Amino acid sequence: MVQIDNVLLSDDIIDQFFICNIEKCKGACCVEGDSGAPLEHKEIQILEDILPLVLPYMSEKGKETVAQKGTFEKDSDGDFVTTTIDNRECVFAFYDEQKKLHCAIEKAFLEGKTDFQKPISCHLYPIRAQNFGESTILNYDRWSICSSACELGSKNKVKVYQFLEKPLIRKFGSEWYENLKMELS
Repeated sequence: MVQIDNVLLSDDIIDQFFICNIEKCKGACCVEGDSGAPLEHKEIQILEDILPLVLPYMSEKGKETVAQKGTFEKDSDGDFVTTTIDNRECVFAFYDEQKKLHCAIEKAFLEGKTDFQKPISCHLYPIRAQNFGESTILNYDRWSICSSACELGSKNKVKVYQFLEKPLIRKFGSEWYENLKMELS
């Protein structure tokens, strides 16, 4: 374990290789799993606020589901997550012409419609964050659907924490990330 301030990182985040390979996995993490994307409490209101800006990018089934159930729900553990379509893909996921999944929230962000990129849990994936009081524990969520990402990361010698530099800075700040790099050098 590595600790920077009140954040503990598992060794896998430091040691393992990873570069998301959507060409191979087709965005399976937006569909697979037992619930939607975990949400921080403040993100719930953000999703409500930006929904009109994101709706044009959503699938018809996603729009229908949001109209019926809203943008978030509680999972079996009682945590807030994005709503899913028929307990499968996230309501914000949409397919492109090559049958790859993308995020409607991120598409709106990339087109300058909103300043919210996507839920931090999605941006940080394959890292999962758990809060314990004042501390945060970061673990690498190893999943078979990401095997091509591990291969690509290994080929390019990019570690999990390096691939996720931008979301780690978004979550913890640039000074924190610089301290992490200094700790690892």
